[in-house]
Amino acid sequence: MGATTPGFVCAHHHLYSTLARGMPSPPRTPDSFLAVLKQVWWRLDAALDLDMIYWSAKLGAVEALMAGTTCIIDHHESPNAIDGSLSVIRQACAEVGVRVNVAYGVTDRWRDDGTSVDAVDARSPMTKGAKLGLEENRRALQDGTAAMVGVHASFTVCDETLLAASELAKEFGVGVHIHVAEGLDDAGASERLRSLAQDNWLIIHGVHLREPLPGVLVHNPRSNMNNSVGYANPQRSSMRVALGTDGIGADMPEEARVAFARLREQDLTASAATVETWLEQSRDLFPESRNDVVTWNYDHADSIWHLVYTPGTRPITVDIAGRRVLENGLPTLVDIDEVRHKAAQQAHRLHERLKAA
Repeated sequence: MGATTPGFVCAHHHLYSTLARGMPSPPRTPDSFLAVLKQVWWRLDAALDLDMIYWSAKLGAVEALMAGTTCIIDHHESPNAIDGSLSVIRQACAEVGVRVNVAYGVTDRWRDDGTSVDAVDARSPMTKGAKLGLEENRRALQDGTAAMVGVHASFTVCDETLLAASELAKEFGVGVHIHVAEGLDDAGASERLRSLAQDNWLIIHGVHLREPLPGVLVHNPRSNMNNSVGYANPQRSSMRVALGTDGIGADMPEEARVAFARLREQDLTASAATVETWLEQSRDLFPESRNDVVTWNYDHADSIWHLVYTPGTRPITVDIAGRRVLENGLPTLVDIDEVRHKAAQQAHRLHERLKAA
């Protein structure tokens, strides 16, 4: 039997992106970050329905569990399937046995007439879509389980929406979960957020953040590389740093390896202890993770220096809240073959819809 650790926490995920793998190529090859959003991710989230969201979340939760990740902080967007979307994500994760904190990423990018814009005039009025997103966040918060108020990014919301999201979060005593300065298109985000951000906010990416903000900076190294937005260099910031994936699975040991490699690329003297601090500060966001027990197939999986240099380590068992939810590396509460099969069916539907768009 190998070493045991607490559960890992993915501090920023997009479970809806699990079905994106193998999706059709975009109409044109993106040549900027904004083009990646428009031609890939914004097309994907607009094509989602509740069945797709459910199976995408369920497969994503299974894969998280099989990587030793017991808690996911999710940020969801599905502008044509807003109502009930967060409940569907919660249900899917609960059936797998994985904890989830949900938020709907409100945006004014979709006008009331159904057309979309690349960037939103801060002085424009709140759209119907943003109002629906705020109501979905409110419903998730009202039942008392883990949730935050989601905002897509400051450059896709007007001032009215940004203030409403902040006020809703204050009403329920939670933070706002928001992408900030991921690309140059949002480099001025700190100016808009300075008077609103609180210590319990999640500031996602911060690659081009010009000054520290209250809240936790969530670093997503693989996603930043994949979208070619630059290196966030999070250790330079005075902000607390946690670690997320931005939708590229929830394998946190693997994300830690990439984070460490990027860190060492910038500074040969950097220590793996820095990445260990990021992992621990991720657990601070979901303290229940520390009561979870993950047993690994490697005797030194509890050592950060071993972990970052030992690819292929996998959990043998996982206990969440005293319940065995992974045995011999496989989930115990769901049939993994059924999950994969039904998720593949929904992925086919999604990809066909994207081809027709």
